[in-house]
Amino acid sequence: MRLLHTADWHLGRTLEGRSREEEQEDAMDEICRIADEEKIDAIVMAGDVFDTANPPAVSEALFYETAERLACGGKRPLLVIAGNHDSPERLEASRPLAGRRGITIVGKPVSQPLAIPIKRTDETLILSCVPYPSESRLNECLSAMNEETAIQEGYNNRLEKLFQEHARHFSEKTVNILMTHIFAAGGRESDSERPIQVGGAYTVYPSSFPEKAQYVALGHLHRPQTLEKSPAPARYAGSPLAYSFSESGSQKSVTIIDVSPGKAAKWKEVPLAAGRPLVRWHAENGLDEVHRWLDEGRDRYAWIDLEIRLEEALNMHEIQALRKADEHFVNIRPIYCENREQAGDLTRSKLPIDQLFIRFYKKQTQGAEPGEKLVRLFLRMIQENEAEREAAAGRDGHETD
Repeated sequence: MRLLHTADWHLGRTLEGRSREEEQEDAMDEICRIADEEKIDAIVMAGDVFDTANPPAVSEALFYETAERLACGGKRPLLVIAGNHDSPERLEASRPLAGRRGITIVGKPVSQPLAIPIKRTDETLILSCVPYPSESRLNECLSAMNEETAIQEGYNNRLEKLFQEHARHFSEKTVNILMTHIFAAGGRESDSERPIQVGGAYTVYPSSFPEKAQYVALGHLHRPQTLEKSPAPARYAGSPLAYSFSESGSQKSVTIIDVSPGKAAKWKEVPLAAGRPLVRWHAENGLDEVHRWLDEGRDRYAWIDLEIRLEEALNMHEIQALRKADEHFVNIRPIYCENREQAGDLTRSKLPIDQLFIRFYKKQTQGAEPGEKLVRLFLRMIQENEAEREAAAGRDGHETD
């Protein structure tokens, strides 16, 4: 049989307040097209359907539309588990209707795996579904001690026991898959994942996966990757879109698995093209370099994180001009050159007031030079303040007389 492994859709997620709705629609459409073109028999979605437990209505609508397309009106099984971002109850609320359309949703860890008949191959898929297994969702106290090592050992042992209990239903006559949403030791993280482990306490070791599993479909980490030290091929499908600039340059994909009863699974990555890439610009030569890149059309369709080296602070007009030149600047971070001028033997008390202001300004802005107009404004304010003080002193002296 041929399976498609996907995860971490995070429908409803934004990028620093910027909508990704259109990009998410394109990504869902692309996954549906891949499922059709690759003649997929069943889809496994390993958690984090939504970005929050209370997603916007438009994101829920996109999920239902995508699920309907992937399931082909009940002809192709779609199996979904909840991730740490999802509300298990909210996901499972649609089960009565979803089940009639070939869509199976599992919100919380269950005692035994699912048996899914695959009509085309006349085979049975035994799918161990372990949604995000928080301590509360496992419905037990993993350790009476508030101590990281004990919690880690208790959590890993409990998950290993659950995996092994499910694996008792695996056989040589079925295709045996484990799907779970966890942080596995050895996985490479990115900034866009919400931590589900505290100091490593909610970490599972790949060695805990059951040997009888022919493939382990993982969700949570957003970089597509295969784990080492696992008795069965264990893989994170990754998110369909880049959700943080730490994923810059990471190719997004879905994973397709070809597997038969009693035989080793084979898998391949199918790249995804939907969505704007996230790129980082490091402009060492200031604004002129940034404007040259814009004129060249560099990364025209990308979201941009800009780091720009400057000697003077950016004013609001310059920042607005950059954002007007390309509305896809997400962050603009000035890095100011260090002041290499030596103060000589002059002490602070001997410096003129304007020089003291310049020193203070540089310190507060990490080395930026205040403009001439700003220095003049500061001096005028000092003069006005001195004049007010002298006038007040004169009035006080007159009243005393």
